[in-house]
Amino acid sequence: MNVSAAPRMSPPSLTRCPLASSQWEQDLLLAAAYVSDAQYNRNVPFETSPRAIRLYYFYNHWTLRVATYVFICVDLSLALFEEPALFPLPFLATSIVEVLCLTAFFGRLVHFAKVTPQMVFWKDTKNICILVTIALTLLDLIIYGSLEAVQIHGIRWSRAFRPVFLINFPESRQIRRALRSLRNTLPDILYVFLLFMFSVLIFSLMALKLFGDRGLKTAEGSPYLTNILEIAFELYVLVTTANSPDVMMPAYDFNRWYSLYFIAYIIINTYIFMSVFLAVVYNNYRKHLKNEIRKLVYLKRHKMMEAFKILKVKVGTEFVVREAEWKRLARMVVPDISSSHLELLWRISDEGQKGHVDRMNFLRLADLLNIQVVTVNIRKHPLEAWAPRVYQSSASLFVQRMVRHRAFVWVYDVIILVNAIFIALDERSLFISRAEWFFLCLYVAEILLKLYTYEPRAYLGRKQFWNWFDILIIIAALVATVANATIQSGQCRQLSVLELLAGEGSPRPAAAGCVPLCPGRLVTGASPARWSTTPSPSSGWKCSRAKCGSFDPNFTSPDALVCGNPALRGSAFARARYCKNNFNDLASAFLLLTELTVVNQCLALIAGGFALATHQAAKLYFIFFHVVVVILIVNIFIAFILEAFFVAYSLEKSELETVIEKKIQELGVGIQEEEEQDKKPTDNVGSKDGGSSGGDGDHGGAAAKGLYCRIASNKYRTVDALLQRMFESEIAPDEEGPSLDEILSFSPSDMYVKNPNFENSA
Repeated sequence: MNVSAAPRMSPPSLTRCPLASSQWEQDLLLAAAYVSDAQYNRNVPFETSPRAIRLYYFYNHWTLRVATYVFICVDLSLALFEEPALFPLPFLATSIVEVLCLTAFFGRLVHFAKVTPQMVFWKDTKNICILVTIALTLLDLIIYGSLEAVQIHGIRWSRAFRPVFLINFPESRQIRRALRSLRNTLPDILYVFLLFMFSVLIFSLMALKLFGDRGLKTAEGSPYLTNILEIAFELYVLVTTANSPDVMMPAYDFNRWYSLYFIAYIIINTYIFMSVFLAVVYNNYRKHLKNEIRKLVYLKRHKMMEAFKILKVKVGTEFVVREAEWKRLARMVVPDISSSHLELLWRISDEGQKGHVDRMNFLRLADLLNIQVVTVNIRKHPLEAWAPRVYQSSASLFVQRMVRHRAFVWVYDVIILVNAIFIALDERSLFISRAEWFFLCLYVAEILLKLYTYEPRAYLGRKQFWNWFDILIIIAALVATVANATIQSGQCRQLSVLELLAGEGSPRPAAAGCVPLCPGRLVTGASPARWSTTPSPSSGWKCSRAKCGSFDPNFTSPDALVCGNPALRGSAFARARYCKNNFNDLASAFLLLTELTVVNQCLALIAGGFALATHQAAKLYFIFFHVVVVILIVNIFIAFILEAFFVAYSLEKSELETVIEKKIQELGVGIQEEEEQDKKPTDNVGSKDGGSSGGDGDHGGAAAKGLYCRIASNKYRTVDALLQRMFESEIAPDEEGPSLDEILSFSPSDMYVKNPNFENSA
């Protein structure tokens, strides 16, 4: 709703009639929904009626989202308890749990249908996939249960569809983005893969001509490279180095010059083609990722523009949003925001202190809410209150300056390195055992000196992870040393090496930089792998279940020596005692596929063993798994890690962070991060405990009350917000952006010029 009015002296809520006020509340609720979607990068088309908006708020409540994830995890974990399983449960128990999960999914889908337009809901393939999967799962349950009732053993074919729920709910947008990137990257990789397979086939024909008629034998006594399909498989495995140098040795023993053939093959296919795969995957994945994030940026801009159109009023010649509406909107989006945080954000948005914000400053609200600001409440050290003369004496101040100095950290880093060397030495030596006490005394002295220098409640605050980590490690080592009679100290002494992560001059900054990237990396890598490996164990055990028995390696019975299958007699699979690497239950299948992901030696032995136990065509299953998981998904995982790492370490502070820091300093309530040890953090400014931040006319007003602010180390609450920093500079602040339909139809080719030259490439 667009409101045009002259400047008013009183708040709008005082001049509106009850009917107008009610309409204004509804408009404010709608604007808050748009801003909340922009803040969390949601792209859910919803009805704008008051009832639908309230249902939409309830749909996005964290309890419902957590409940959805719990039911998804339970549904996926049922495969661990269904036949075949290490801990099987009765079919009735698992079916009841699955029906409950399906009921929850259906209820969630019905709730979603209530907040979205009906035409949009039925055109969305995600909703159709969920409905079809629920129907197929129920049908499978009925058929399987009916067969079990008449003592006929069936197969639960619907289990492979369970990841559909993980992917298709609106909350799983990062998983869908990863899968879209995987899907969009496939066509570009296909050409390289076909060229790679062509190279393998050419080398296979060369091997057939070179070795096929020479009567060579393998170590098992079988003919050496006489079948074109067997040659192609062995050479494909050689790309992974899993059968090197075994596949070469018969030819090498016959004539060492034949080794040149295998060297040329490894150089071309292992080193060149595998590197090209990574380069192509990285280049195309980054291109499609950039297109996805560009959509997010423009969609966020579009949402904020819709919110601005609802709340804008005309002041003079421009449209603005007044202070009262802006603050009520922010409180509605973040209900627990404190007055100090709200006032800080308002002073940043209202640059000229005019009592309103223009469109450009209003569009930054979602980004402002995504930046965490921490308040620090100054408290005196207890010793300063109890014995001020002693604590403020020259000797005491010297100790405090020494502990605060960076050289103190460096000295203890050297001590920890020396201690690590002593840990590696023989602890039975009397000198080494006494040295351990010496190092423990030094660590205890470090903690005591820090507690003497820094305010204890701040040093042991709720978010001071590294400080708690130091203390727990030292306590563990101390207890282990004292209780040496019952607990071997060597089991805990190694923990003191981890003290290196606690120093400011140590790898701690790098570790801290990795932490915000972990969720995105896990989602990007794990979700496509979860989707690809879930059908794999199911199909694997259906084809080869009970073909290999799980015998203990110490068993010497005839069946154990051949893994329960006479076809494996004399095979490398049986000789290596790989009997437990099978598809007899889902847990074993996942472990087997994990071994195949590592590749080393496993692909050749395991694929060969299952080919003997079932059919030679079983090798295609293992090749397909290697192509999808190792060549494609692992490379995409690496590409995402590289891109995210470049973003995290190459980008400087964003413009908004700089603006917030400047405003904090202008208000006289700024504090540097390294000074925080003397203060007591009061959690986020966004909590209601914050207090007042003072005004421009009273610089340091908050400081007088002991309240200081700084930007948190983990500045962004969402991974999307971090990724958007890559491309936010490409959009002008005053650009209104394309329409919604144009945003949704973005393609990667739109971002690149048709005829690149040196200047625009640079």
